[in-house]
Amino acid sequence: MTLTSNAAESSATAADLGRELVGRASELVPMIREHAAESSANRAVVPQVMKALEDAELFKLFVPKRFGGHGVGMRTTMEVLSEIGRGDGSTAWAASLLNVCTWFATTFSLQAQLDVFGENPNAKVSGIFTPGSKAERVDGGYLLSGRWPYSSGSFAADWAALGIALSVDPGQDPRALALVPKEAWTIEPTWYVAGMQGSGSDTIVVEDHFVPDHRIQPFADMQQARYLTPYQAEEQNSNMAFIAVAALVLISPQLGLARHALEITRNKLGGKPVAYTVHREARNSPAHQLGVAKAATNINLAHLLARSAADEIDAWAADRRLPDVETRARIRNDTGVVAELVNSGIDTLMTANGAGSFADVNVLNRIWRDAAIGARHAYVTPEVGKEVYGRVLLGTEDALTMDI
Repeated sequence: MTLTSNAAESSATAADLGRELVGRASELVPMIREHAAESSANRAVVPQVMKALEDAELFKLFVPKRFGGHGVGMRTTMEVLSEIGRGDGSTAWAASLLNVCTWFATTFSLQAQLDVFGENPNAKVSGIFTPGSKAERVDGGYLLSGRWPYSSGSFAADWAALGIALSVDPGQDPRALALVPKEAWTIEPTWYVAGMQGSGSDTIVVEDHFVPDHRIQPFADMQQARYLTPYQAEEQNSNMAFIAVAALVLISPQLGLARHALEITRNKLGGKPVAYTVHREARNSPAHQLGVAKAATNINLAHLLARSAADEIDAWAADRRLPDVETRARIRNDTGVVAELVNSGIDTLMTANGAGSFADVNVLNRIWRDAAIGARHAYVTPEVGKEVYGRVLLGTEDALTMDI
């Protein structure tokens, strides 16, 4: 068998696995929708849905095969999470954060990976980059204390990847991630918001917990894909661009939410009368035809842009290289543009469906609120992404100091 045929066989196998995983997510959509309102009311995805996702192995998308994971890339992961989002935004948001933070853990030192996955290959990790209030250097590691809002999915996590500030020389980036087991933290209920209510994005609280050096990884090294894992030569995912993945994964739920909104509109709007007009059915109203077409176009463009960015991340990782600065800046920018397109599309659909769309009992209301909240994440905010991209394009002196 030639090298070319080996590569083709590997590609076919990966494509088959990707389709299977998306199919597993699709099969769960009715169940996820059935419990979506309950998850929002409980402020956390209900246990039966979490168990179904775990049984389908949809929390192990990025996890390497040596730990029993799927080891799939960014494109497949985004498609799976988007399909979960077609069921419910909060469920997809929690699943997205648990998948990406679990990937963070797979890039740490081998000893740290064994700490997390050695006795529990199904371990799930939540996380937050913002440093806590205390990271005191002690013999062999750091003593941590603080509060870390808002850690999505923490209700189901076994570990947390928490931002800390290291003791470094002046001018160096002090930021790092530390892996902390769930026994070391409590959850403070703080996630009382308009949307993504079931994501469980509460605050992790830690008091004087010792983290050994092998469970700490500098943020600056992760940003440059200089991960501590010894498996970069063998594993594609151990070479993915850190910020690009951390940002792009967040628009996966948005894509699913938009598809759900369009699905509802196509199923229900056409036969509705248009109040105060001559149109007895909205399908015959030019205003509604144009509005739905515009929304569908924006949603299609969002998917195309997101898939292109995911494919680029995977291609560079397969080549065992970090994308160049301009590519990373563009992906950061495109993440925000995807959110803009999705929210514009959903807003247009809300208008087409009328004021009743905002009723508490209307699923479109929850979709609209979830998408609006998701688009406000710091790594998704369109204006920040555009500034980052513009600085790189124009060669601004401090462009390389930004998170890209």
